[in-house]
Amino acid sequence: QVQLAESGGGLVQAGGSLRLSCSLSGDTSRSYAMAWFRQTPGKEREFVAVNSQRHGSIVYADSVKGRFTISRDNAKNTVTLQMNALKPDDTAVYYCAASSTIIMSQLKFKSGYGYWGQGTQVTVSS
Repeated sequence: QVQLAESGGGLVQAGGSLRLSCSLSGDTSRSYAMAWFRQTPGKEREFVAVNSQRHGSIVYADSVKGRFTISRDNAKNTVTLQMNALKPDDTAVYYCAASSTIIMSQLKFKSGYGYWGQGTQVTVSS
C-alpha cells in the first residue's frame, strides 16, 4: 500500500511561482513513476508532468512545458513540481500520483496510476 501527501498550494498572482511537494510513504520497495495531474470543476483530470526513473524519462504537458519542472528525491521519497510564470489557466486542484506500470505510454493518462494524493489547490489571480 502507498500513501501520497501533497503540500505547497496557495494563491499567487499571474507571473508568480509556486512549489508543490509530494511525499510517498508505505511500500517504498518498488520503483514508481511519480506524476502531477490537475483538475478544475466540470473537467477531466489532466496530465501535467511525470518523472519515471524506470523509463529514464521526464515528460510534460505542452501547456506547462518550459514553465514547470518536476524533480524527485529518491532518498526522501518525494517529488516536487516547481511552477514558474503561472497563468490564471493554471488554476486547479493539483494531484500527485504514483504508478508501478512498466508501460511508458500509460503514464500520460490517469488510468495508468493506482495511487493518488488528496490534492492541493492552486489559484492564480490575474
